[in-house]
Amino acid sequence: MNNSPFVIDVQHLKKSFNGKPAVYDFSLQLKQGEICGFLGPNGSGKTTTLRMLCGLLTPDSGSGQCLGYDILRQSYDIKKNVGYMTQAFSLYNDLTAYENLWLIARMYNIENPKEKIEETLHKFGLIDRQNQLAGQMSGGWKQRLALAGCLLHDPKLLLLDEPTAGVDPKARRDFWDNIYQLIERGITVLVSTHYMDEAERCTRLVYISYGHLLAEGTINEIITKSDLKTWVVVGDNLIALARELKKLKGVDQVAFFGNKLHVSGKNEKLLDESIAAFKNPNWHKIHSSLEDAFISLVEHAEEQ
Repeated sequence: MNNSPFVIDVQHLKKSFNGKPAVYDFSLQLKQGEICGFLGPNGSGKTTTLRMLCGLLTPDSGSGQCLGYDILRQSYDIKKNVGYMTQAFSLYNDLTAYENLWLIARMYNIENPKEKIEETLHKFGLIDRQNQLAGQMSGGWKQRLALAGCLLHDPKLLLLDEPTAGVDPKARRDFWDNIYQLIERGITVLVSTHYMDEAERCTRLVYISYGHLLAEGTINEIITKSDLKTWVVVGDNLIALARELKKLKGVDQVAFFGNKLHVSGKNEKLLDESIAAFKNPNWHKIHSSLEDAFISLVEHAEEQ
């Protein structure tokens, strides 16, 4: 291992499948104790990137380290020290919660596995469900069991691939409460998500689209980099209004937020001139939201 101050420090990673590029020139530095949100549309290369970082895939080119281990030559060591939670539930449905954790404990040669499993079951509120088949659990309990399995070997880095997809709001909140407890213990988390409210819980964000890194930084930095100016409109007949606004020069995006419209554009002067005829007391200028910035970045990537 080296003395890098970064838990993840990779440069210019590339990966292709059957000649089709999935990730282009990806670089990232992540310090201990950070929660980094990994954002991007489906097919953008997030899962491929996570698999390269945890040692499951070898990059075609690029370099770097994860937890001080070289990602090209020391993938075995990385796997031993990283917790990776896949997008789909990857434990065995025909085994109980306890049996799944026992199998993981054997895979990692965990000392005193019975005590460690018992401790983990208590920590995640699974003690009363330890004899339930994983396949009979709800989405929220499966998620909790999967996270427990990721942490059984005390990893220093968690890589989570859309861990809350398909679970209810209560389960999502409980999940994030667990994540913050892990951060207090010094664990670093890189989590991919499509939920903007989850992204806003992260200390840093990374946007990737079509395999390209589009932006990274704090929430405020990402919004500032989008260079987007936004108006909010409240009122009736918003569907018809949105249809008209989308035809105007300078209007880059129109998005519904309940009974409101967000009308945004990068060219502030042209935007203001175009919407002047529509403005009334129901129009108010606001700071662009993270979702506004995200959509702008993705649309720009599509154009490129």
